[in-house]
Amino acid sequence: MGSSWRGGREGRGDARRHRGDDRRSRRGRRALLATLIMVAVVAPLSAAARPEIPAPSPAALPGLTASTLDRTYAANTANAAEAARMAAAHGDTHRAEADREMAAPARHLLTFDGRGPGMVTEVFGDLVRADHVAVLVPGSDTSVDTYDRFRATAAALQRQLTGTASHGTRTAVVAWLGYRTPDTISTTVLTTDRADEAAPQLRAFIRRLQGVVGRPTTVSLVCHSYGTVVCARAASHLDIDDLALVGSPGTGADTVAALHTPARIWAARGKDDWVGEVPHVRTDLFGATVGFGTDPVSPAFGAHVFAAGEGGHSDYFSPGSVSLTNLARIVLGDTAEVTRA
Repeated sequence: MGSSWRGGREGRGDARRHRGDDRRSRRGRRALLATLIMVAVVAPLSAAARPEIPAPSPAALPGLTASTLDRTYAANTANAAEAARMAAAHGDTHRAEADREMAAPARHLLTFDGRGPGMVTEVFGDLVRADHVAVLVPGSDTSVDTYDRFRATAAALQRQLTGTASHGTRTAVVAWLGYRTPDTISTTVLTTDRADEAAPQLRAFIRRLQGVVGRPTTVSLVCHSYGTVVCARAASHLDIDDLALVGSPGTGADTVAALHTPARIWAARGKDDWVGEVPHVRTDLFGATVGFGTDPVSPAFGAHVFAAGEGGHSDYFSPGSVSLTNLARIVLGDTAEVTRA
């Protein structure tokens, strides 16, 4: 009897400890979320203090088709060159250099807008003849000033696709900086507001893109960090084959089914990605909904979870990485070859 009583007491003690652990875990998640919110609210926003950089209005372009593609590239190159001259005259040498690089003859710009933080869409590969097209959507702190980092990811994916594709298969990658991304240290990065504004632009772009390819071509969206929120908000109106979410803080949707898309949904997170430590919750705070809900790599979300290796938040497109190899397989439709987490 004494043994049974001790076993019961120990069992109740274990239950209490588990409940205590759960409460501490919930408090820890709430505390971390509160810290993120506090930092976003009180931290100085350097971008807000920066004076507006003069730039021309975007080039007047014909309807985007295969036959007008070269004229589109030429018009945007000329616009970027003019933006560089205006930025230099304004005394902003950093922006002038960034615009000047955009205007290089070898670049293929589908869109360019040098005003404010700037927006640009660049093509890698032969878009018209591509059998598989990947569209990359970036996360926070991406602008014309920081575009080189985003461009490097697109170039790395195109190289991986070229090296992986079977003989005769053509690929193209499109780097789409078509929205005003939030600052990492800001309140906007904690809500879907910027993503809600960006979603119609992404939908319109995909429609225009499919008018260019004009042949049986697979289109995949590869979205990083806050860009995964943008892609999720646009997903229900996108005619795409695959949607890959990497380094996602959540999408604002609780499940894959809530995205209302027939596309295959993929998700991955590197083992050293700090996003894994962010609470995957959604809560109302001061009249705004903060956070993005279910973790996309969790079983509850329902995505195809693939391996991303040991990398951190900025390592998904590193040459030779597990994540880049798997992303290329997804874009090429070699889904049986994708290694799972």
